[in-house]
Amino acid sequence: MPIFEFTRPDRFIAGTVGPPGGRTFFLQAVQGRHVISVSLEKEQVAVLAERVNDLLDELSVADDIPAAPQDNDPLTTPIEDEFRVNTLSLAWEPEQEVLIIECHDRQVELEPTEDGEDMLEVTDPDASMVRVVLGPAQAREFARRGLASVADGRPPCPFCGGPLDPTGHICPRANGYKR
Repeated sequence: MPIFEFTRPDRFIAGTVGPPGGRTFFLQAVQGRHVISVSLEKEQVAVLAERVNDLLDELSVADDIPAAPQDNDPLTTPIEDEFRVNTLSLAWEPEQEVLIIECHDRQVELEPTEDGEDMLEVTDPDASMVRVVLGPAQAREFARRGLASVADGRPPCPFCGGPLDPTGHICPRANGYKR
């Protein structure tokens, strides 16, 4: 199983390629000259960023830590995804005060270990995984950028909430007429 591990990478960002309505979402980790990109769904980026913020808020660990500099630069090129993310996992390591994000290309299952704790178990030997270890400030910056990239999409229809295309859209609240 190929495992790509990044401990406190130079960059860990969520970004997109393509115009709104046809974007592909990526997570990208950069450490030195080593760059890994994985593709995933917009909803996965949104949920991951929200959960990172929730976890940091709940633990109150990032309150006294200076904020990481904002990273609004584009994704590092060339952008070639290693795999499409199927499962994401999020964990907090209290001893080192770091957040761990794992991206799996296959479904993973929780298996109980001998000491009774659940452990992620990948049953497929050909499965790939990216593991990123982030400090609280870097995790908060990842979440900020991830939520911003999700929000940069098509504006919602004021009537039905569905995404508006540049050519308009057929609104169900208008009985099928374009607005």
